[in-house]
Amino acid sequence: MQLQILENKLKVAKLKSDAKIPEAVLAQGFYSITRTDEELSIVVDEDVAIESDAMEDGWRAIRITGILDFSLIGILSKISTVLAQAEISIFAVSTYNTDYILVKANQLDAAVDVLKQNGYQIL
Repeated sequence: MQLQILENKLKVAKLKSDAKIPEAVLAQGFYSITRTDEELSIVVDEDVAIESDAMEDGWRAIRITGILDFSLIGILSKISTVLAQAEISIFAVSTYNTDYILVKANQLDAAVDVLKQNGYQIL
């Protein structure tokens, strides 16, 4: 399976569930927004200004390349297990087409190494 490291330096922000989505987020090329009854979570480039209840920057994204069919089973699970065994924490983002695994920037090299050792090709 092929994986691609995105160039973006990202942050994950938590806002109140009824918060308005900042316009600056919507102007970005890569972002993820998830709203539940408990919170509004936003993943966006580090340099985008957001007022939030909690925020953590220093994330990098690894994209599973290609379009993943919904019938495929265990792709994210296998990658997260490999990284968990190496004590690398993740934040997962899924889209209709594929999955993104966010790792802390200071663990990116270790994540790439362990993924390569487990048969993943990094583009």
